[in-house]
Amino acid sequence: MMHHALISLILCLPLFIACTPHNPHYNPSKAHHTPTGFKNTYPEPERAEGSFWAWRYNAWKEGLPKPPAHPITGVTPDLAYIQNNKTETAVSWVGHATLLYQIDGVNILTDPVFSDRASPLSFIGPKRHQPPGIALKDLPHIDVVVISHNHYEHLDLASVRALQVQAGGPPRFLVPLGIEAWFQGNVPGVKLEGADQNVYWLDWGDNYAVNGRTAPINFDFLSVQHWSKRTFWDRNATLWGSWAITHPSYRFWFSGDLGYSQATQDIGRTHGPFDLAAIAIGAYEPRWFMKRGHVNPTEAIQVMQDVGAKRAIGIHWGTFELTDESLDLPPQDLQKGLQAAGIAPERFQVMRHGETWRGLTP
Repeated sequence: MMHHALISLILCLPLFIACTPHNPHYNPSKAHHTPTGFKNTYPEPERAEGSFWAWRYNAWKEGLPKPPAHPITGVTPDLAYIQNNKTETAVSWVGHATLLYQIDGVNILTDPVFSDRASPLSFIGPKRHQPPGIALKDLPHIDVVVISHNHYEHLDLASVRALQVQAGGPPRFLVPLGIEAWFQGNVPGVKLEGADQNVYWLDWGDNYAVNGRTAPINFDFLSVQHWSKRTFWDRNATLWGSWAITHPSYRFWFSGDLGYSQATQDIGRTHGPFDLAAIAIGAYEPRWFMKRGHVNPTEAIQVMQDVGAKRAIGIHWGTFELTDESLDLPPQDLQKGLQAAGIAPERFQVMRHGETWRGLTP
């Protein structure tokens, strides 16, 4: 988020010229590539100059966000099941965009963030409202980590460093183009080449496969409308996207962050349908400012239909206070949207921090 970039500006201002981005992956034959980074497939809504400051002023003036009207509480995780599950397809919500997805004996973690703050600093920035539903130390051995983009509440330095040195060996990190350089410069021990390589970088449309116990698991990196930024001068210098994680027995899609665009219709045509989709439903107010990068619950329902998901989990809410809506509002707006659309509420649900859905079947 932009307030995270303000912190980074203070840290790196003397290096402004040196930090000017250059895209080492630039391919002029690809429409979403630029010499300095990347751009969305479809045109984005216009945003007025100074709108960030208008948003922050209005939020301060109105005292937003308001505290949650209803408590957000987690559940005690079923660690015995999580740590020993080798056969069932299951998903557990750690919080925000962090999910533990288990299929065919492979443990997959999405956008791992276990730190107290979504920030480059430990004493300032958005603080967790809820602790991780599963502590990092209680995870099973993680085989694959997928990263959607480089915002601080999706790519956390302390968390990926801890996963790199987990017992039993490091995971494979699957990252968008450009983020491999961040890993190389910030995560000791990662390998970008050779027999022990464990960081792999993908463009939209690229695929990576991992062997499960019975069949390969395919990871396809796909376009969605969003953006990337970690400092004040690297906007869109690295890629962003969503992940289709598919196995002959079950098909899963992880949205990452996204604004609504035709990109999700494209995903439905080229990679759908899915048995389950994890779709962001939070960080959407005010709409005049957030619409470009974050869907609201009504748009998230449309995304579920676009990608052809039989069932969906609402993520990206209830963990970090990032925008103007109360932390407990996204599930309420989701239920209203489902009712208005005539869609059964069990098709699109939220989880509690630490909750596991066991034995998922198509």
